[in-house]
Amino acid sequence: MEPAKGRAQRTRQVLLFFVFLGGSLVCSKTWSYSVAEEMEVGTFIANVVKDMGVDVEDLAARGARVIFDDYKPYLRLDLRNGDLLLNRQLDREALCDLTERCILHFQVLFENPLQFSRAELLVKDINDHTPTFLDNHILLKISEGTALGTLFQIDSAQDLDVGKNGVQNYTISPNPHFHLKLRDSDEGRKYPELVLDQSLDREKEAEFSLTLTAVDGGSPPRSGTTLIHVVVLDINDNAPEFEKPVYEVHVPESSPLDSLIIKVSATDLDAGINGELTYSFSHVSRDVRKTFEIHPISGEVYLKAPLDYEIIPSYIINIQAIDGGSLSGKASILVQVVDMNDNPPEIAMTSLTSPIPENSSPEMVVAVFSIRDQDAGDNGRMVCSIQNNIPFLLKPTFKNFYALVTERPVDREVRSEYNITITVTDLGTPRLKTEYNITVLISDVNDNAPAFTQTSYTLFVRENNSPALHIGSVSATDRDSGTNAQVTYSLLPPQDPHLPLASLVSINADNGHLFALRSLDYEALQAFEFRVGATDRG
Repeated sequence: MEPAKGRAQRTRQVLLFFVFLGGSLVCSKTWSYSVAEEMEVGTFIANVVKDMGVDVEDLAARGARVIFDDYKPYLRLDLRNGDLLLNRQLDREALCDLTERCILHFQVLFENPLQFSRAELLVKDINDHTPTFLDNHILLKISEGTALGTLFQIDSAQDLDVGKNGVQNYTISPNPHFHLKLRDSDEGRKYPELVLDQSLDREKEAEFSLTLTAVDGGSPPRSGTTLIHVVVLDINDNAPEFEKPVYEVHVPESSPLDSLIIKVSATDLDAGINGELTYSFSHVSRDVRKTFEIHPISGEVYLKAPLDYEIIPSYIINIQAIDGGSLSGKASILVQVVDMNDNPPEIAMTSLTSPIPENSSPEMVVAVFSIRDQDAGDNGRMVCSIQNNIPFLLKPTFKNFYALVTERPVDREVRSEYNITITVTDLGTPRLKTEYNITVLISDVNDNAPAFTQTSYTLFVRENNSPALHIGSVSATDRDSGTNAQVTYSLLPPQDPHLPLASLVSINADNGHLFALRSLDYEALQAFEFRVGATDRG
């Protein structure tokens, strides 16, 4: 890196076009510049007169100035010559943390006439941080019966630099027992594992120490070390095993701090200290470490920092259970952050017709209603339905309006009312639903004739009876309701024109009771037949 001369790299791009917005001129081109972090104040970045095609005299006359999106004065504009100069030392790690491309967006503003030119400043990383291990001493307890080739995970070193300036390699001090193997994590970082090359013998060497060194890719490279203390134990021949390799849990983004996220559990067939397990995270990112914590004994994972679905929608947490002999079992927890669905669907009834006649034609409109959900995305998408096995259906009409219509004719004599539940369910997680109950009554139509309870009646009367004697009754029913079901009885004309029926029998029109109108003489009339009619009042 060139020090004080310190000219930042400058990238020119092709001018695309200009558009007029409300009288102001906005350049659609974005000027791109770069500067290494920690450069001295006053470092030259670019010359806006050359890049943006303005005159030097216009800088002061038009009040030219630089405005960053976060309103901090990282650069200053020299109005005498148009030079963009560094106004403060920039620390890439403070500005962008672990984001590899650290870009600060700004505009060059001119007034009279108003003109904006968009630009961005890439802050390049320099190797100004040394790799560090979270622990200066790592205790590794290994059984003497551990098989050759067994892997032992070692916590990786942290380096605030990014790209090639981050940790690139690990080395282990020379020893006859282990060699070092490097793996790549899901985040693209390297982490070390010790591989057992030669059997351990506790009786010959009960413990020893190794030095693990992490080296970054800077020029010159920086390095950090930690001491691994290996304690050789008696045989522990069973590694812990989790219930499942991957745990998946959905956590609402509004979950309070200290909420229990999940409890993981592993088992170890060994006894004593070799079966005692300790839970911990394994090769996890800083985001995971600052957001979650795991209880080393219970395996319960708790939330210790707020969740934000819009920033990080999911986490992969690598966990391990280590027994007293340093054998480990591994699993992962997939934490899906749930965007809150806190508004249930709403139903607004516009019109409802009840009762409806039983002879209604199919697709008669019974009700019109609208639905809405104030949430967005899947949380605001809705499904509308009614129960099955009823002679009604829903028809979407306009936007979120639906019509409840008859699907087929209804019969009041089969069912006189329907309790219909309109259910609206959104597609959020968890799904919220709203139910709206309506009752549709079926009004009667006179579509059923009265029917007698018997097709024929036989009446016995002693002769010489007294006049107006009640000799029997007939009965008819009508399946309709109201006046349509009110039955009136009458005598029908006799089939024998010589039978004086009107002088022999009478019938009560309301209840069907039959009466003998005169005294009957067996010797004159032993039997006779007559017909009775039943008529409803529909």
